[in-house]
Amino acid sequence: MGFPLGPFPPVACLTMNDIEALRSEIRDLLRRHEQGDIPTRSFEHKLAVRTVDLYRAVIRGRLQKDESILAEHHVVHSHLRLSQSILKEADQQAVSLFGTDRRLFRIRSILSPGRPATCDSRDDTVVDEIPYTSVTAIRIRREIRVGEIAAGVTIGVFAWIFRPWLQVTGIFLLGLGVLGILHGLVLPTRWMEVGMAGRPHPEPIRIHGLRKKSARNLLRLLRKHLAVTGARAARS
Repeated sequence: MGFPLGPFPPVACLTMNDIEALRSEIRDLLRRHEQGDIPTRSFEHKLAVRTVDLYRAVIRGRLQKDESILAEHHVVHSHLRLSQSILKEADQQAVSLFGTDRRLFRIRSILSPGRPATCDSRDDTVVDEIPYTSVTAIRIRREIRVGEIAAGVTIGVFAWIFRPWLQVTGIFLLGLGVLGILHGLVLPTRWMEVGMAGRPHPEPIRIHGLRKKSARNLLRLLRKHLAVTGARAARS
């Protein structure tokens, strides 16, 4: 199931009473798509919007009086379970970050093909919250794209072994494999990691999709509060 990302318009006046209505609407979207009543592209867009609306409603139900959401950022990662058949479309992990004027929230859910998002135990949702006073640093991290390199090596080896039969196609595949290896080495995956005071968190807060405007806005908010916390520590 695709999950197109991007800035979504805020939903006004969402409360906890709207959560079940949003879940029902998501189920209805899935049913209508399975029946062929909604084209795939329209379905994916509406599903993405309503899923984020559901996450936003859950977070708003946890806000304190006069607390408001100032920035949010949403990404999706592939999430292949060991027990899952390789012939089946892979699960995805949706990660939504919400920055308020007081703290940072993170929602993580597993999105499975054909199963609607519920933002509860049914889709393994986990909600974390971190006060800005616990944020100690924001560090950039890099990781070589191992999967991309492995795919490039596989293509290259295949092209080399079968080169007598592939001829021109083999040269093309060999070049494609080399390009895949170089891309995985030269352009590693980049993300920002939020350092926290105290014992290391088992799942650190990571901000992927750094080119997106929503990620830049969230980082700007975090750095602002980090500077305030640092200034207070210097004065004390």
